[in-house]
Parts: sequence; C-alpha cells; structure tokens
Amino acid sequence: MRNINFTESIKISVSSLKENKLRTFLTLLGIIIGVMTVITVVSIISGLNRYVETKLFNFGSNDFMVQRIPSLITSYEKWLEVKKRKRIPYRYYKIVRKRCSSCLLVGARVSSSGIVKYGDNALEDVRISGYTENDAYILGTINLEGGRALIKADVMEGKQVAIIGWDIKDKLFRGIDPFGKYIKLKNYKFKVIGVAEKKGKVLGMSQDNFVIIPITTFFKKFGRRNRSITITVHAESLKMMEDAQDEVRSIMRALRHLSPKDEDDFSMETQQTFLNFYKKTTATLYLVMILISSIALVVGGIVIMNIMLVSVTERIREIGIRKAVGARRRDILTQFLIESIFLSVIGGVIGIILGFLIAKIITIATGFPSSVELWSVISGVLIAGIVGLFSGIYPANKAAKLDPVVALRM
Repeated sequence: MRNINFTESIKISVSSLKENKLRTFLTLLGIIIGVMTVITVVSIISGLNRYVETKLFNFGSNDFMVQRIPSLITSYEKWLEVKKRKRIPYRYYKIVRKRCSSCLLVGARVSSSGIVKYGDNALEDVRISGYTENDAYILGTINLEGGRALIKADVMEGKQVAIIGWDIKDKLFRGIDPFGKYIKLKNYKFKVIGVAEKKGKVLGMSQDNFVIIPITTFFKKFGRRNRSITITVHAESLKMMEDAQDEVRSIMRALRHLSPKDEDDFSMETQQTFLNFYKKTTATLYLVMILISSIALVVGGIVIMNIMLVSVTERIREIGIRKAVGARRRDILTQFLIESIFLSVIGGVIGIILGFLIAKIITIATGFPSSVELWSVISGVLIAGIVGLFSGIYPANKAAKLDPVVALRM
C-alpha cells in the first residue's frame, strides 16, 4: 500500500465523523457560526443593495428637498439642535416657487397621522399627507395603480379628494372597488380618486399605509399651526440642480434672516445624502460581520486542530500499520489534511444553509430584503476549506512524522 486515493480519504473521514457525532458537531460549531454570520449579513446587505437601487432611494437624480428636521440624525446632540429650529411655513413654498429661476418644479407636503374609516371598517395610525399637485412628479415616490393624481384645481379649490395606499384598499374595502367611494378622515368625507401601487414593507413597517389629500385641504381640516412643511424641488439637469440648490439656499437664508456666519437652520437633502449614509452604515455592518465571523472561525479552527490531534492519538496504531505496508509520509500527511478540510467544509456548507434560512426568516418577519449571491456561497466554502487546511497542518504533520515501529507498539 503505497498511497491512498482521494475517494478513500473521504470515506475514512465520513466514517470518523459518524463514529463521534457529538464531538463532530461541537467541532463544526465554530465554523458553522462563522460562515453562517457571513452568509446572513451578505444576503441581507445584497438584498438591501438591490432594494436601494430600485425603491428606497427613489429621489430623481435632479431632485432635492428642504425641511426643518433632516431625515437622518446620527447623534443626540444633533437632535437637540434641530428641535430648536423654526418651522418652515407654507408661504415659503410659494416664495421659493416664485423666485427660483433654476427650479423646474417646486412642490410642498406636510404629514400627520390619524384614523381612516370606510363604512364600519377603520384603520388606525394611517399617515395622512397633504401634497401639492407637483409632488408626485418631483420625488417620484407615488406610482398609481389606477385613478388619477392630484391636479392644480384640487389644490387651488381645496377639494376633498384622496389617493389611498394599498393597505387602505386591502383592509378597508376588502375586494370592493374603491374608486369614487368616500372615506372619512377626522369625520370629513373624501372621495377616492386614485390608488397607489403596492410598495411592501421596509424593516417590518408598511410603506402602503397612507392617504394623500390636497395640502390646502389638509390645512383646512387639520390646521396649520405648529406644522412645518417640506419643500420639494426638481431641476432640469444635474448642473441646473446645483444652481437650484444655491438659489433655494439663498432664498431660505434670506427668509430666515441669517447672517453670512450663521449656519443653515434647515436641511437640504438629495439622493446622495441618503447614499452616503447608506454606504457608511453598510461599511459598519461589514466590519462587524468580519469581526464576529473571524472570531468564530479562529475558535472553530483551534477546535478542529485539537480534535485532529485527538484523532491522531486515537489512530496511532492505524498509522503504524499503514507505514509498515508502504504508506509514505506525504500519504499520511495528505490523509489527515483531507480529513481536516472535509470536516471544515461540512461545517461551511451547514453554515451557508443556515445563513440563507436565517436571512429568509428575517425577510419574512420584518420585510427586510435579502438576496442569495453565488459569490457568497463560493466564498463560504473556500473560507471553510482554508480554515480546515491551516488547522490540519500541525496534526497531519505530527501524524506523518510518527515512527512506524513506535506506533505499532502502542
């Protein structure tokens, strides 16, 4: 017996795993946790990347908005600072629309929450927003499944008309065609003129639980005191958007009576604002993932090395017999390296499967998107194999150096 083929090595490895099931499981645990962490996080972030590209950041590249409080606040100190800012009243929208020569479209919106009723059915905590007729064409946040968008006459005349989200249609109307029907907001009747396309959930929160009405009607029915609007702007091109931002900033600072040394007491946000925040967030997630998985993989590698050393001790007589009948040092070395790598890869495969299952469970439970990436599967197997290789070098070398005469005596 001068050598042993790869298939036979695998058979011996499988036989060894079956003989010590609990020990095998404990050996694999570190590898499983490490690879599972990598796969779960990569699947979630990959899914989020696709979602970001298609839905979440639906700002047009030439769009931006101006509001009192920024959408993203990363510190408590920043929160305390922005809470002190003055409101942006509705008249600012009219002034910006009139004075901004670089702005192709200017819109405004304001939001609250309340109960929506239809017949005996009611839905609580619905986002009720007042829009100008231009908003749907600026940020592109609402695509209609049917009906029509708000028009200038709706806003000018303060009509009691509404566009409803998918949740309102699904939960209040339950199979009834909502067009032309009347819903109640704060006991005021609003005629349904449009239904928005379904957007789904993000982090478990529905994006379809809303009603949109003309902003002038909103102020009449819900009041305008202590309400701050968001001004939305669309420019003809990227270059024009930079000019529009400069103009709007100048107009806002003049309206706020800010001196040249004063900082803006309002927030201007573009698509890039969210993209930069998103990149920082995902970079942090990747760093945490690498740290956690590295620790788990190192622990798993150490456990595999110890178990392989135990295996070498248990199989000293077998090694002696194989050397006595002609097995070379490299044959013994190869055998134990194959066993170590095979053991680690098995853990990697289990980790990959569990990682995908956890990612899908998170998606189902929270609506947080996930996506299976082929490169992450290949990476998981390769990482597990490399850990197994390095973990098996010392035990395999120890087994290969055994003196056959001494081994046969044990």
